[in-house]
Amino acid sequence: MSPRDGSSPRHGERPTGDHEAFALRDDVEMQAREGAAGEAPVPSATQGRRRISWQKWTFMPAFLVLALLATWLWFRGARLDSIAHQAVDNGKVWLALRQHIQLTAISTFFVLIIAIPLGIALTRSKLRRATPVAMAFANLGQAVPALGLLILLVIWLGIGARSAIVGMVIYAVLPVLANTIAGLRGIEPTLTEAARGIGMSPTLVLTKVELPLAVPLILAGVRTALVLNVGTATLATFGGGGGLGDLISAGIVTQRMPVLILGSVLTVALALLVEWLASLAELLLRPRGLEATT
Repeated sequence: MSPRDGSSPRHGERPTGDHEAFALRDDVEMQAREGAAGEAPVPSATQGRRRISWQKWTFMPAFLVLALLATWLWFRGARLDSIAHQAVDNGKVWLALRQHIQLTAISTFFVLIIAIPLGIALTRSKLRRATPVAMAFANLGQAVPALGLLILLVIWLGIGARSAIVGMVIYAVLPVLANTIAGLRGIEPTLTEAARGIGMSPTLVLTKVELPLAVPLILAGVRTALVLNVGTATLATFGGGGGLGDLISAGIVTQRMPVLILGSVLTVALALLVEWLASLAELLLRPRGLEATT
């Protein structure tokens, strides 16, 4: 068959089936060159659109405000005896709420600085063989009951917030570590090969290609860890760590239902608020090329 028929590619032309692969490689190379040169991409029409719908912004806060307002009105109308007043008066509710937020924030901070760098290191060729061992230890943290782990840490570290924070870190490190490893390993090898092919160093490949592509999975793990920490922080009361668990424990021990309901509602509301804020951060921090319609 002669070349005039158009059935075979001309000299210097790429096969039709390879056009998409080469186009993808060319896009990666151009983005990498622009990033290395410090050139900002030209803004497109889609970049100016709102990334989060108004329902996402307003539904959860409105629900929480209504739920807390209803709880406050009910609590004000409830008949409290001297024992119940002793559990909630003198700013004890705000103190417990502040302690709960502090426990959650500090433990999540340590989870991030431990799990994300460790997950990155375990995806490198030198430490890849250690991944099963690290994941086994991380799974062990969640396999042990949270209360039993807290008691062991109290025996070792003593009573106080430190034991609670260490236990919360051990308990919540698994989702962030697992998602970091999964996100980095799930990247298409051709993308990293293209970045290396244009002369990018391993550090630039990690920061400009791998981490941005793994951000959605990493943020999902952080979101899970935050919600886990809010729930686990209620157990800090058994180790002298404070938090909203003090109200729940006082309501159970003294059999005062208003105190128990107040502590439980505040804990649930805080968990929902943290989950909502984490979902917003997950959408806002996701690279624009990977975002979905919200």
